[in-house]
Amino acid sequence: MLFKGKRIGFGLTGSHCTYDAVLPEIKKLVDQGAEVLPVVSHTVKSTNTRFGEGEDWIKKIEEVTGNKVIDSIVKAEPLGPKIPLDCMVIAPLTGNSMSKFANAMTDSPVLMAAKATLRNHRPVVLGISTNDALGLNGVNLMRLMATKDIYLIPFGQDAPLKKPNSMVARMEMLQDTVLAAMEGTQIQPVIVEKFRDGE
Repeated sequence: MLFKGKRIGFGLTGSHCTYDAVLPEIKKLVDQGAEVLPVVSHTVKSTNTRFGEGEDWIKKIEEVTGNKVIDSIVKAEPLGPKIPLDCMVIAPLTGNSMSKFANAMTDSPVLMAAKATLRNHRPVVLGISTNDALGLNGVNLMRLMATKDIYLIPFGQDAPLKKPNSMVARMEMLQDTVLAAMEGTQIQPVIVEKFRDGE
């Protein structure tokens, strides 16, 4: 199994429309032997949308991982010094959380877990889902791309005619990106067509 003996933190932030694409990727990590520790932002837990209710998503995440979600900054802080991770994933990563992470603001459990992981020089893998990657948030995206120990799931414009500034990661490439990141390599190309030919 590809991830046998590996402990992976998995952070989810408030891009509710992306959870259906992310949950199967979490299951793949578990099926490949990873111990996955889920971390959620306040928005994930408390917000009800047309894509589902927060409590239902929490149940699904806990069922897939077999672990209770980490839902506070206090619970997330030990993931660096006391409970070291082999890799921390944040997918989906919203523009809001991306801007905070790029500017060293640690105001959510997910960002605390990422910061704690970077302290140990372990990889942090980001799967972006933001409407302003090519707008005001572009500077934050580039800052993160240029930061040591941060890697990105390949991403592209998801609706270039309707939302030209929006970019979303190819979540199906999450596993390959994590494998490469744990070897210290950014999978390439990192900027891609969001949808493969025929999709």
